[in-house]
Amino acid sequence: MSSQDILKNASTLASYNVLLQVMFRVLTFLLNAFTLRFVSRELIGVVNVRLTLLYSTLVFLSREAFRRACLSGESATNQSWRPIINLLWLTVPLGVLWAALLACVWLWLLEIPDAETVPYYGPAVVFFALAGVQELLAEPLWVLAQAHMFVRLKVVAESLAMIAKCSVTVVLVVFAREWGLYIFSAAHLVYTGFLVLCYAVYFVRFLGSKEAAKKNFPLQHVRDLLPCRADGEPLVDWTLARLTWSFFKQSFLKQILTEGERYVMTFLNVLSFGDQGVYDIVNNLGSMVARFIFLPIEESFYIFFAKVLERGRDVKSQKQEEVAIAAEVLERLLKLVLVIGLIITVFGYAYSHLALDIYGGSLLSNGAGPSLLRCYSCYVLLLAVNGVTECFVFAAMSQEEVDKYNLVMLALSVSFLFLSYMLTWWAGGVGFILANCLNMGLRIFHSLLYIHRYFQFSQWKPLRGLLPSPLLLLALAVSAVVTAISEAVFCCDSGWLLRLVHIGVGAVCLLGVLGAVLLTETQLIEFVRTQLLPRYRKKQI
Repeated sequence: MSSQDILKNASTLASYNVLLQVMFRVLTFLLNAFTLRFVSRELIGVVNVRLTLLYSTLVFLSREAFRRACLSGESATNQSWRPIINLLWLTVPLGVLWAALLACVWLWLLEIPDAETVPYYGPAVVFFALAGVQELLAEPLWVLAQAHMFVRLKVVAESLAMIAKCSVTVVLVVFAREWGLYIFSAAHLVYTGFLVLCYAVYFVRFLGSKEAAKKNFPLQHVRDLLPCRADGEPLVDWTLARLTWSFFKQSFLKQILTEGERYVMTFLNVLSFGDQGVYDIVNNLGSMVARFIFLPIEESFYIFFAKVLERGRDVKSQKQEEVAIAAEVLERLLKLVLVIGLIITVFGYAYSHLALDIYGGSLLSNGAGPSLLRCYSCYVLLLAVNGVTECFVFAAMSQEEVDKYNLVMLALSVSFLFLSYMLTWWAGGVGFILANCLNMGLRIFHSLLYIHRYFQFSQWKPLRGLLPSPLLLLALAVSAVVTAISEAVFCCDSGWLLRLVHIGVGAVCLLGVLGAVLLTETQLIEFVRTQLLPRYRKKQI
């Protein structure tokens, strides 16, 4: 498969992932708005912070390293898949081990919520751990699908699972509110069960079919998906196993950085369960764009960079045509996420209070809610740049470089936990976001240094993507001033008419910013048009 074909598939995957994440975020957005009317802030805090942290920690530590290793370079397409499948099945016993360990911590070492306010905490911990192990059953199938660019499978599977989860939650919240945490436990088990079922059904039907033969799919029978030893082949791919171990040490640290504020809230009790619920709702609202645009781009283009570049080799040792494509794509991606991040930062400041008031009423718009969302708008810009820079760095690093970077991640993890604890006592929930900003800035600085050294003696300068045009910067500055004045004059206690005026002012300013983008960022517009929008891709094909 040529680098151009890989780019097309990665772009299509990114497009579908963006659509999928949009649907997820919208459904979650609506579900949270709905459940706020029926359950307490304390219950939401326990579910969205503590139990979700249990699930995400279990799943991330069990599979993330395997995913990164098994999707790296030539391992994803050309080698025998039998040792790779065997390696991937190790995620299940590893998941069981993590589930047992984490369940003991969550049940016996952490503060137990009040049984009247948050009933059935103990069984919920067990069910959320079980849901994580259940999802790991689909891990070999997920990696196969990603490596062979089965983009629609992921969209369909996760869409059906999310719809089922939301349906179960709504029905039980309305008709069985007294079930407490059983409601969310059942919904999460349904979600992971649907995921496994969709992947299993697809591969049972696909293997041995004419479509599989046409695509030269490396597996022929359903039994090939199960762990076994083939004659003349090692039980597992030991090269990938060593790379997995390197990524595992890194993933442990990355999980602390990614979910650091939840760990601080869970283990240090710096916020009450009710305050945790408010913080988590604001955090989810602020991260919607980051999750449904930036994360899919990062995941999809990590696969592109990993397949186009040879891990651990410098620019001169690579195929120059493929390095040129990688550098151009990196520059365009940096410019894309920078523009989106700047727009969110500028308009997020003036519209945070209004957004929270519409979404959750005075429960969210009074107190620290607007300040949290304003700070998060600035944090989104750092998230955007870090996602793209790290996806390139992780795809280009050698195993030795990955091991060295683990030390950097360790230092960042320790500093983040310390900063989170100190800043939270000083500034409440805002302290979490400030600590995230500082650590994200350090991660970006490290990645930029690596990229600069990587392309230092070549003709390509992809970091130019971080330099927006002067006209765009002027349009953003004017918009920031105008919308801030508009908020002070029209929003948000003088009725809906003035709120609509405030929204109209923002719309006009946004049109001005988008006009500046169209006039000055022509190469970026062409990249988005040809690589990230499926309808244009279909026309080209």
